[in-house]
Amino acid sequence: MSLQDDLSSVQRRLDDLNKAVARLEQHVGSASVDMRRVRADTDHLREDLALLRQSAPLGGSAGAQDRPEMVTIPDAPYDRKLWSGAEDEGLGSPYGHAP
Repeated sequence: MSLQDDLSSVQRRLDDLNKAVARLEQHVGSASVDMRRVRADTDHLREDLALLRQSAPLGGSAGAQDRPEMVTIPDAPYDRKLWSGAEDEGLGSPYGHAP
């Protein structure tokens, strides 16, 4: 299946979930905290799926070329001169008095 097919499938299932929640609201009522949470969760799923559809690549499948470039961070310690003159946040000034 392509990405668009999968997104469409999820959309159909989400539509079915919304219909089931609406039927449940008719039986339980929408005044309870639990029912409002279920409704809010289904609304969030709908919004999240819409955002995912917008950010999905148009070609239909995410390839390795779509991934951001990985940056390797060396394990070697930083040069101490890089931090000279800097103050540690929360520890105050190295000169012994607060700003």
